[in-house]
Amino acid sequence: MRLVDPLLMEFDREASTTRKMLERLPDDKLGWKPHPRSMSLAKLSWHLATIPGWVAAGVLKDGHDLSAGGLGSSEPPATAAAIQEAFVTNTLAAKSAMSQLDDTRALGSWKLSAGPRTILEMPRLAFLRTILLNHSIHHRGQLTVYFRLLDLPVPAIYGPSADENPFGPG
Repeated sequence: MRLVDPLLMEFDREASTTRKMLERLPDDKLGWKPHPRSMSLAKLSWHLATIPGWVAAGVLKDGHDLSAGGLGSSEPPATAAAIQEAFVTNTLAAKSAMSQLDDTRALGSWKLSAGPRTILEMPRLAFLRTILLNHSIHHRGQLTVYFRLLDLPVPAIYGPSADENPFGPG
């Protein structure tokens, strides 16, 4: 088993849950924001849908320079279906890129910079854990709050929600 294989398995589980969230997006609420400084429902969902694609584009390289662009710069599409489609495409791209990592490359250094300033530098496995998994999970948690405030059903994630109980009868 390669070092990246457990992360691939975890990413599959997390992506399945994220997909459930994105499948519940209502087109008529995509412009909604819980606060003026918050992202809109569309922008937050789009960010969540595009994180795997950004990771796929960068994980096989030695890093990314933010001054070169390419991170969160695109505007969200107008429909929930387009956000969902992007997530599926980006998830497949991330899995493909991760599958190409042998143990040596997985332990190799990856760096995020802004011009000459290093923002973070860590082994690729840590980059995958931090950005692909933890960062995505953080934003998915934000999305559950948006759902609750909009009175949308929140799916079970790591256990039951008030709207869905995978352990209950039926």
